[in-house]
Amino acid sequence: MAWIVLVVSGMFEAVWAVALSASDGFTRLVPSLVFAGALVVSMGGLAYAMKTLPVGTSYAVWVGIGATLAVAYGMATGAETVSVLKVVLLLGIVGCVVGLKLVH
Repeated sequence: MAWIVLVVSGMFEAVWAVALSASDGFTRLVPSLVFAGALVVSMGGLAYAMKTLPVGTSYAVWVGIGATLAVAYGMATGAETVSVLKVVLLLGIVGCVVGLKLVH
């Protein structure tokens, strides 16, 4: 169960990161509220997962998922450039996250 919560928490990390950017320095209400809600869910899930999973593994998986999804979202919306090298590097992050799960 902790792994499922951790993965979902990582997904919410990407949500709050994107919402933080869209909040324009907390000057836009809706993105600011999305940021706050997603932050609470993301951190709460990370804290829950850390009750049973090692802190280093939990944090690396959480950040890896969040960063990968944030960049993928940026690529999908045109905010980030897409290149073969970027995609390969993102796949490397995903591979490392899966590896951390497998060696746990």
